[in-house]
Amino acid sequence: MADNDTKDLASDARKYWSAEGYTRGGVIRQVDYASQSGGLDEALAGIKIVDTDTHLTEAPDLFTSQAPAKFKDRVPVVRRVNDVDRWFVGDRDFGSMGGNVIGKDNNKLLGRLAFPTLDESHPGGHEVKPRLQAMDDMGVYAQICYHNSGVTQAGSLMSLGDNELAVEIIKMYNDAAVERQRVSGDRLFTMAHLPLWDKDALDKEARRCIDMGLKGFVLPDTPERVGVPSYMRSYWDDFLDLCSQTKTPINFHLNAAMDPTTLTWDGFAFEQTLSVVATMFSIGNVATLGNWMVSGRLDKHPGLKIGLIESGMGWIPFAVEALEHQFQEMLPNRAGGVLQKTPWEYFHDHFFGTFWFETIGPKLLLETIGYDNMMFETDFPHPTSLYPGVQKHIEKSLGSYSYDIKKKVLETNAVRMYNLPF
Repeated sequence: MADNDTKDLASDARKYWSAEGYTRGGVIRQVDYASQSGGLDEALAGIKIVDTDTHLTEAPDLFTSQAPAKFKDRVPVVRRVNDVDRWFVGDRDFGSMGGNVIGKDNNKLLGRLAFPTLDESHPGGHEVKPRLQAMDDMGVYAQICYHNSGVTQAGSLMSLGDNELAVEIIKMYNDAAVERQRVSGDRLFTMAHLPLWDKDALDKEARRCIDMGLKGFVLPDTPERVGVPSYMRSYWDDFLDLCSQTKTPINFHLNAAMDPTTLTWDGFAFEQTLSVVATMFSIGNVATLGNWMVSGRLDKHPGLKIGLIESGMGWIPFAVEALEHQFQEMLPNRAGGVLQKTPWEYFHDHFFGTFWFETIGPKLLLETIGYDNMMFETDFPHPTSLYPGVQKHIEKSLGSYSYDIKKKVLETNAVRMYNLPF
């Protein structure tokens, strides 16, 4: 990799979350926690709600507590800089600790990405026992968990110029995920990360993660953006074969390939920009969906399961219908016979979406999208998270459906997607 590329990747790591989102300010929403924490609604008795998009902040000692002696002084550590907790590897700033807008007093911070320091945040953001209690209070049985910082992102780690250390950091992250899953009693399932830049290490770590019982992977939608071959290249064949054969899902969390800040008007305050940016990130998953459908990969790897995470559901019917039209107009010979199905067939056979804040989508579009293809999420403890009032929102969005459909959307689709042990 060229020096300029390495510098760009380091810059990307520093900008993983906008620094302005961690400045003091915003508005505290007072939460009447006692009235919002009654657990599972009695109308949903017998349903083990699986929250399919949440975030667990990497504990400050995650790496130092596990590092072999040779890496002890080189692994990521947390330092407080200008009253903000940030990850460092040596003297490299790897960015913030991610989004944590639920306070330790159960109130919610609006207009910012997080409290500046971990001390101010809800302990359930990074500790298992308080997380399980928060889940019980929300009426959620299990959670699919994603990272909450950029410290294990491929671009960040590639910028180190130390492949052995970078791969070891990924392995420590995944080992911690296995331990968290065990300690939680199989209620917290963290999606594994991979050393994307090293094919041999990637394939070995993917196999190791599956053998250890991790339930899926999170991937970038356009790996070429960080100097890794496209999913169209043979580089990915072995990994995608493994996922297809073992029915291990791959997940695309928003669309990281696009930079929505380039679409907003100059002169906006931080809060104005973020309102538009957050929406555009969700809609960006249209590209992820389309890329996989036209790639031929879904025919080559028929067992692939793909999660479109934290992107909502309202856009899905339009996107698939638009792709149906484009298949007719632009792919009359289905790319030389490579593509064997229509977009709706690909969607129903391979894709799972998630929703949280929406009511129009769940009420009006669920049958069109497919009762077997949608899952529920809260995005706890991120900005825009469905907190408080999880049970009330489920009733508002899914209340008109039968118990069996509710159980599919809230539990069994996720159990099938992630091969959960209940």
